[in-house]
Amino acid sequence: MEINEYQKLAMKTLNPTLNKKDILINAVMGLCGEAGEATDLVKKHLFQNHEFNKEDFIKELGDIAWYLAEACTAVDVDLEDVLKRNIDKLKCRFPNGFDKNDSIKRVDKK
Repeated sequence: MEINEYQKLAMKTLNPTLNKKDILINAVMGLCGEAGEATDLVKKHLFQNHEFNKEDFIKELGDIAWYLAEACTAVDVDLEDVLKRNIDKLKCRFPNGFDKNDSIKRVDKK
């Protein structure tokens, strides 16, 4: 599946009664909520001796992807463009892969 195809298919389940502002608000709130659910799975594994449930974690990552696609839709940008720009930023920041010194003295930070 192509990235923008995912965005298009995922947004078929977007509430059609929401305006752009509400879509954006729902997206960022959803991202926070789903990231919290993913964090909770890891927390329970690390600090409460729960078995790590990879399937549940994958589901939460999928929910995060859905809300990311919704946020992109709210501001009329393709998800693929967001991901490409992120890779460009990372290549600039870490041209040879992660390096502690590059992390401390980031070239993209003013």
